[in-house]
This record gives sequence, C-alpha cells and structure tokens, in this order.
Amino acid sequence: MEPADLALILALDCSASVTFEEFGLMAGGCAAALRDPDVLAGLTAGPRHASLCALLLWSGHGAQDVSVGWTRLENAADLHQFADDVENTPRLVRAGATAIGEALLACEALFAIQPAATQRQVIDVVGDGRSNEGASPGPVRDRLAEAGITINGLCVLHEEPDLLDSYQREVIGGPSAFALQCQDYAGFADAMRQKLAQEIANAVTLRRAAPA
Repeated sequence: MEPADLALILALDCSASVTFEEFGLMAGGCAAALRDPDVLAGLTAGPRHASLCALLLWSGHGAQDVSVGWTRLENAADLHQFADDVENTPRLVRAGATAIGEALLACEALFAIQPAATQRQVIDVVGDGRSNEGASPGPVRDRLAEAGITINGLCVLHEEPDLLDSYQREVIGGPSAFALQCQDYAGFADAMRQKLAQEIANAVTLRRAAPA
C-alpha cells in the first residue's frame, strides 16, 4: 500500500460504566464527526492525500478488540464507508473495568501492523472514567510519546467531573497532544467533531514546522 499522511486509531471505552445506549451515541457521534466535510478535507489534505483509520474497542484487562481494521481514506466514498462501519459496529468486548494502559498497549500493537508508512500516528482515547485495572497508562503513554506517537483524549464527564485532569496527567502525550471534554453523551458528536478538527489543524502545523 502507498504511504499515507496520518494513521489514526479511534479507541472507544466499552467498560461497565458505558451503557449500550451510550455506546450507540458514542459510535454514532464518531461517525457524524467523520462525515463532516471539514474533517474529510483535513484527512485528505496532506501531501499524500490519504489517511489510515481504525477502530479499537476496549474495557478491562484482556478486553480489547479491533472492530474496524485499517482503512485507507482517500475520498468521500472511503470516509463515508468507514463512518458507516464505525456507526454500525457491534459492541464486541465485554463490559468490565477501565484499563486505559491496556488499551494503549493494544493500540501500539495495531500500529505495528499498519499497512503503510505514515508521517504521523495518533490515538484518540475516548472514555468516561479513569484507569482502574491493568497496566498503568502513564509509562505506556511515555513510551509511545517518545516514539513520536500522539495520544489525545476525549473525556465524558457525566460520572467523574474531574476526569479531564486525570487524562491530562496520565493519558495524553506526544507531539501537540491535548484533551477535550463534554458533559454527557448527548454532546458527544459535537465534541468529537471539534477534536478531529483540532487534530487536523495540529497535523498541518507540524507538517509546516518539519524540516525540508
């Protein structure tokens, strides 16, 4: 496969604190954000005019699954198909604890098998609780960041009002990393759209700053 500009993993929380209705809002919100014309333009605006995207579902220790494998996005048809696959994905992993470190390890393994080289690698960790099982996320985050991988966060605050602080301390890292928040799953689609737009803007900034 030809090289692409960005490899992006959407890593969605399926722990016990996320109901099936909330999971549907989360998957649908991701799909709506991906269908935004500005997001499409950003994902195909790099010098190679393509991005790679995948969807990972996670909860507790040993409960991670790649729900939608690496998909090359070069045009509107590609992106809309990927968005449909995200929106219609079944909840494959069992509801359990919140093992963010384990989710990051699963993302690391997924990057190891990405089908084409990319200039940037980004993980979008989406969740509604702090890590409470498995590997501590901090050391895993540090190793990924040292390798040049960006870990961004989107926190849903309906159960833990101080979750953003936890993500900023323990989860996000790497070039231009950031975390956003939304109050509940009803506002998830708008928050996800804002998040993807910011990631695209950061990618453009980093490309311009890179040495020729």
